[in-house]
Amino acid sequence: MKKQRALIIGGSVGGLFAANMLRSIGWDATVFERNPEELSGRGAGISTHPQLHDVTRRIGIPFDDSMGIPIDKVIFLDHDGRCYDERPTGRLMSSWGRVFRSLRDPIPDESYRLAKSLTGVEQDAGGVTAIFSDCTRERGDLLIGADGGRSTVRELFLPGRKPEYAGYVAWRAMLDERDVPPAIHAELFANYTYCLPPGELFLAYPVPGRNNETQAGQRAYNIVWYRPTTPEKLADLCTDESGKCHGTSIVPTLLRPDVIAWSKAQALTLVAPQVAEIFERDPRPFFQAIFDFISPQTVFGRVALLGDAAFLARPHPGAGTTKCAMDAEHLADSIAALGIEAGLEKYQREQGAFGAGLVRQGQIDGSYITDQLKPREQRRNKDLSWAVNDLMRDHDGRSPQVQRILNESRRA
Repeated sequence: MKKQRALIIGGSVGGLFAANMLRSIGWDATVFERNPEELSGRGAGISTHPQLHDVTRRIGIPFDDSMGIPIDKVIFLDHDGRCYDERPTGRLMSSWGRVFRSLRDPIPDESYRLAKSLTGVEQDAGGVTAIFSDCTRERGDLLIGADGGRSTVRELFLPGRKPEYAGYVAWRAMLDERDVPPAIHAELFANYTYCLPPGELFLAYPVPGRNNETQAGQRAYNIVWYRPTTPEKLADLCTDESGKCHGTSIVPTLLRPDVIAWSKAQALTLVAPQVAEIFERDPRPFFQAIFDFISPQTVFGRVALLGDAAFLARPHPGAGTTKCAMDAEHLADSIAALGIEAGLEKYQREQGAFGAGLVRQGQIDGSYITDQLKPREQRRNKDLSWAVNDLMRDHDGRSPQVQRILNESRRA
């Protein structure tokens, strides 16, 4: 009997989770990635959750010590670099590249196709056809849009629906472990570090190295710095040296030298000198604008949206990669149990509620930063600042929070 075939648009971790999960239930799955070269995830440290570990193990990928770096302490540094609080914790910090590699390796090269930019989708009673910019066409039983927050698949079916800018950006930097000064390494490297400039949030923690190493001496130190940024300032940051504005995002290599110099000067002014030095030593820090998006619909006949293509949540819950894994698992299980039509209906109902819940949680977590751009009298959090107890409650409660949102989505 001929295998059913899935066409997966998007070759990042969402598409790869979908491909691996569908292959595990006996489907053929082909991934189509628009970029001409295999993806890379510079500076993209990620939190992991038990739900993510469970899905990877289910598809035959052991979530062992090689997948990340365990952390058992959180510290808080003031402006002068003094540690004014520390708490025990239990986290495993990984990286986008490490998870990507573990998911990509099981997929045959002929089933992972680069330079395939989707331009159209056609459906009929027997299946779905993907049309690409190189004039090729591919036929399948199901098409999955796992092509991220700027999804082409979503735009084809929900034209004009755009993610909403949250009012702040995340600056990122990463430094190889061997380049961290010894004194700073001894003080910070094993910890999860917070700095709390007024209205901002600065995080730093170890991650696997640039080639996914987790051995001591070969790892990296990752920084994420959330900063309120007006739309006008964002447009300036996204303008290259030629004067061309690239909208709300810009390729890191196109960042103007004066923008990079400004970001480093800001770090030296606003955060603890130890972490400011790590940020300053990265030759090319970059930023990502933060957006929210809740899709009113995630299934369109034999087409389904997955991951950030369906629901774009702020990073604060630390569950973006975990959500991709859970979406893929639920989609595959629903189809295996109920068939395509009924399975997609179940997927839209249940994972739709889960995705919307994560977006709302991210909005709650990031509201203090968003509110910095509002007039003081309109700020919901005008009398609040980042408090250590509240941050630690959220920090240690991320995995239970994901499970709570999942449970609520199943009762909806």
